[in-house]
Amino acid sequence: MTRRTLLSATAAPALATASPALLSTPEQAAGRRKLRVGVVGCGRMGQYFAEAYQRMPDTELAAIAEWNDERRKLVGERFRVKALFKDAPAMMRDQKLDLVAIITPTKFMNEAVLVAAEAEVAGISTDKPIAAKLADADEMVQACEKRKIVFAGGNLQRARWQTQVVAQRLRAGQYGKIVGAAVHGYGGEISGGGCQHVSMLHLLTGAEVSEVMAWGYPVKALERDDDQGLMINGRWRLSNGLECPVFGDRDPLSGVEVWTDRGTSVRWSWNAPRIFEQAGRNGSRKEVDAAYPPFPWKHIFEKPPLRPDDDYLVASIRSFVDTVHLRRPSSSLFISGKDLRQALEVAIACKQSARQGNASVPLPLADRSLALLPSPYRWLGGDAVGSVQTLEEAAGLK
Repeated sequence: MTRRTLLSATAAPALATASPALLSTPEQAAGRRKLRVGVVGCGRMGQYFAEAYQRMPDTELAAIAEWNDERRKLVGERFRVKALFKDAPAMMRDQKLDLVAIITPTKFMNEAVLVAAEAEVAGISTDKPIAAKLADADEMVQACEKRKIVFAGGNLQRARWQTQVVAQRLRAGQYGKIVGAAVHGYGGEISGGGCQHVSMLHLLTGAEVSEVMAWGYPVKALERDDDQGLMINGRWRLSNGLECPVFGDRDPLSGVEVWTDRGTSVRWSWNAPRIFEQAGRNGSRKEVDAAYPPFPWKHIFEKPPLRPDDDYLVASIRSFVDTVHLRRPSSSLFISGKDLRQALEVAIACKQSARQGNASVPLPLADRSLALLPSPYRWLGGDAVGSVQTLEEAAGLK
């Protein structure tokens, strides 16, 4: 059976039954042994991950791998970590770790994930975008699957507590049957920022993108090898049969919207999803109170440098830690490596479709050598593009 046959035969039923697991409470986590965590890449984002892991009762920040000598020393002192290494291979040879969080620029993720997988740690997490080339993303996913390693995604809004709650409600039919979906603002960075749209659509609809038809502009952006400035309009067919219009511009909405046969719409636009119900026969809708339960780990980001809008970072990490601790299946992750691969594949397919005169492109793509470079900042990191973190920032003094 080919991967394409398997996807069409099994994806929709599996997604329909999978539901995000509730997070453990701080009290439950306090009774567990501490998982030893290694962070690979301790620039600005890596430092946020380090802060979160240090504040949780069932994880211990045990090792750091960072190529910049000065930053490595300062970050080690800041977090009181003595096991400091130049790179991931050195760290994995020396340390026995349970979890490895890989927060490097995209260019270096594949090598770090494979090294951690070879060490057979219990869990590996990475960030967006997962790769430029599809084959590299496949290699990471398969390496973890082969060794039964939990492979988690990273800092995506899909992991926000309220978004996971509303997704559970949708799965349970609380708002009715989903009959439509739309994506707004899919442009500018379809490989990087576009990961947010694809993964959110996947979560809210319970379906994967199985076919794309796309128009891309401007022409110069379409001709380049990266995703800079590329705007996509089009149509995505989902594995549950829905047809999803896609708009590059914010028109004036942005994000993802789904609606149901009861006239209810769920709108995500870079914050907690908003719920609208039909208000009259003319089709107008009014916003209603979503009544989200409180996030059980809110205290983690109440102290700087973490911020209230880091809630989805904290939720993503907690989902990862719980999945490993409780030996749950990877389907319980708030965001997985597979989700990041799907987002990359959709972005590549959209560019292929637009270049081929708006041709219909089925997923999964047959040619796994296809690639789409993200922005230089995402691909190479801030140090390489002139956005260098000061030593005072690295030390936590600013």
